[in-house]
Amino acid sequence: MSVRDNLTIIRENIEAACTRAGRDPADIRIVAVTKYVSVERAKEAVAAGITDLGENRDDGLLHKYETLGSEVTWHFIGTLQSRKVKNIIDKVDYIHSLDRLSLAQEIEKRATKRVKCFVQVNVSGEATKHGLSKEEVIPFIQQLRDFSKIEVVGLMTMAPYTDDEALLRRCFRQLKILQESVQALHIPNAPCTELSMGMSNDYVIAIEEGATFIRLGTSLVGHES
Repeated sequence: MSVRDNLTIIRENIEAACTRAGRDPADIRIVAVTKYVSVERAKEAVAAGITDLGENRDDGLLHKYETLGSEVTWHFIGTLQSRKVKNIIDKVDYIHSLDRLSLAQEIEKRATKRVKCFVQVNVSGEATKHGLSKEEVIPFIQQLRDFSKIEVVGLMTMAPYTDDEALLRRCFRQLKILQESVQALHIPNAPCTELSMGMSNDYVIAIEEGATFIRLGTSLVGHES
């Protein structure tokens, strides 16, 4: 299917989920995860009305940036090695994977503008996933108070890949509770109003539990490699 057709279905699903949750569909931001597709497919997504693209490798982002540049809002959604920050820092608008002080220090050192960051949380506790534990999140964000180039706009998590709806809801709800706890601290550079959670297999549940950014690859742009 075309990206435009996929997007139509996704928007219908978003609207239905928001109706069930008493939310406004306008509050949901779709990030097209283009890491497995060509520049041409990414361009198709932009032509269909997508304004946000996500990449998880610096070389993939730089390759697509050459063609699309400032036409879109760029999201870095993968694990970011500190040594690669310099390659992408002034091209991305959002980093969804801030999970350690050394990375924050490198962003602070390299950025020429304030970067919107999501702190990555390993809510499920899976050994295969990156991110801070729930208990580490608030102390970590408090360490960033004096970082002028970092704005903690929210929290991000990756739920387990499962059909267990109860487990998915539990993960997403825990992140929502944690986000509200950070928001209540009123830290100047950590408004923490956003939740980046939900992918192609679970975005509907994530929206019902409070997601504001959803990261969609297969369901939106497909998988070419």
